[in-house]
Amino acid sequence: MDSYSSGQNLFEKVKAIYLNRAEHIAGTEKKLKALLVKVNQKWQELSQNPTFAQVKFQIEIFIRMIKAHLNKKYAGLSNRSLGLIVLGLFYFALPTDLVPDFIPFVGYVDDITVLLAIFKSIQSDIEKFLDWEKNQDL
Repeated sequence: MDSYSSGQNLFEKVKAIYLNRAEHIAGTEKKLKALLVKVNQKWQELSQNPTFAQVKFQIEIFIRMIKAHLNKKYAGLSNRSLGLIVLGLFYFALPTDLVPDFIPFVGYVDDITVLLAIFKSIQSDIEKFLDWEKNQDL
């Protein structure tokens, strides 16, 4: 089995286990804000970790997308994409997920795999958001 298939299998398992919880969080402003606090705390701890260098871009975009959605500045985020972004960030912030984070190196590989799979699956929504974001600076 190649690494892409392994990543897709992991992503499907994570969706099956955590998607309902993520959708519940996505539907409540208070829970979304609490999730962002947890994600920011974990990101502060791990942003300098070389293991996370490959998903720095994705995590930062996901955080900006959620903030723009919460602040009602960006209305182009579909419910599907919002749910998947929340799923990825929730999984990232969860210390005891399918592969607990305290296991050296391997504990973070699953987080990275899930984040990259979500990024790829909502690529068109991300591109729309980045275009919107560029136009905000004009």
